Amino acid sequence: MSMENFAPLMFAGLIVIMLIGFPVAFSLSALGLLCGFVAIEMGWFSPAFMANLPLNVFGILSNDLLLAIPFFTLMGAILEKCGLAEDMLDSMGQLFGPVRGGLGYSVIIVGFILGAVTGTVAGQVIAMAMISLPVMMRYGYNMRYSTGVLAASGTITQLVPPSLVLVVLADQLGRSVGDMYKGAWGPSILQVLLFALYTFLLSRVRPDFVPGVPKEARTLSGPALVIKCLRGIIPSFVLIFAVLGSMGGLPGINTAICTPTEAGAMGAVGAFVLAGMHGRLKWELVKGAMAGTMRITAMVVFILIGSRVFSLVFQGVEGGKWIEHMLTSLPGGQVGFLIAVNVFIFFLAFFLDFFEIAFIILPFLGPVADKMGINMIWFGVMLCVNMQTSFMHPPFGFALFYLRGIADTLHKGGALPRKVESSDIYLGSIPWVLLQLLLVGIVIAFPQTVTAFLDEEVKIDLDKVKIEAPTESYGDKDKNANLDELFKTQPPADAGSAPK
Repeated sequence: MSMENFAPLMFAGLIVIMLIGFPVAFSLSALGLLCGFVAIEMGWFSPAFMANLPLNVFGILSNDLLLAIPFFTLMGAILEKCGLAEDMLDSMGQLFGPVRGGLGYSVIIVGFILGAVTGTVAGQVIAMAMISLPVMMRYGYNMRYSTGVLAASGTITQLVPPSLVLVVLADQLGRSVGDMYKGAWGPSILQVLLFALYTFLLSRVRPDFVPGVPKEARTLSGPALVIKCLRGIIPSFVLIFAVLGSMGGLPGINTAICTPTEAGAMGAVGAFVLAGMHGRLKWELVKGAMAGTMRITAMVVFILIGSRVFSLVFQGVEGGKWIEHMLTSLPGGQVGFLIAVNVFIFFLAFFLDFFEIAFIILPFLGPVADKMGINMIWFGVMLCVNMQTSFMHPPFGFALFYLRGIADTLHKGGALPRKVESSDIYLGSIPWVLLQLLLVGIVIAFPQTVTAFLDEEVKIDLDKVKIEAPTESYGDKDKNANLDELFKTQPPADAGSAPK
């Protein structure tokens, strides 16, 4: 066995252990250490190479940017339990309900707003399903459409800033979080428009699938309804502007006054304020939010450690060169590379979540994309659009699992007139997964959907740079003093002695 063949074997072993189902962080560490001992035994690198592992791990974990993850997680955990989703869904449902597909529009819009505030898929899907699914069934909405729009609108949170996915991608690609947030706004808005367009077309082709709610079913109208809508929307937009604007993550704002960590801390404080405004700021809520934040943060840290163990050994056996050669030799240049990468990520997302993909796979793909001249913000946002499908496509989409669980709970509690079948959930998700893949194609074909919101890069052509020295002589006493006389009368402040 040669070192040239060992890197592909390591990569194949990585795919196998991820399919086994054992926790990925520990599987990666075990595989990396085993391959490291084999490489030392074969003489491909010395034992001193593995001595860099502790320093490598501590260097990664000392990255201040990773502190933004627990702050944004805590912000989302507080907001998903503070009643904001209930108020917004109730008001938006009454506002759009009488229109055909109106409840679908309200779920899409509220999903977008909550995605920009909470950033958590689980809480968003559960909250919206608890409120909207019984209402949709009561007024005759198609079951597959209802489950699909609820799951898809919950996954928008992975793309809409301040998404945790974008923070991790910015860290792994070595780019500004603010720029990554700016680049994600275009695809986020396009995602909402695609979902709304699908609902509109369905309301015209099959109006019985998305009927309007009778006007007499509304409990609010006129100024009272407008006030209730604004009561949920205005505080949310204030928090979004404060968090994203302070770190330069909104289009048109070119100056960041906060780091992502500081902005996340400010967002967590804002979440406590909003919870207090809704009268839900209680110890049980805070305790549950902090416990959830601790679990997610610990998971991220262990995945990061496992990925560094594997990555160090993989780079030691020149696995990076093998991947670079394999990807750069694909036909089609940049387009061929992007298509191959997106197909690969899409199928990995059947089995892995976005943290695992970002920490394990992205360090191998990022350097190759950079060498090919691909804009790294565009590349990162494109992968984020792709990775949100990991929550949607059968059979392991977590959003579908959350929806399955809450639908059973609602049926047992009597809120649903009939049981929601698994086939309704899985088949209902397929059109929305196709819409998400359509967005991936749009982002690949039109990079401006990402780059239009970024600050224009100042490019310097080094071939046109000219360095000109003065042509006049120091011997010209009418214009300049003699150089020796100048140093005698005014010696340089940092010189030990004047040059002779």
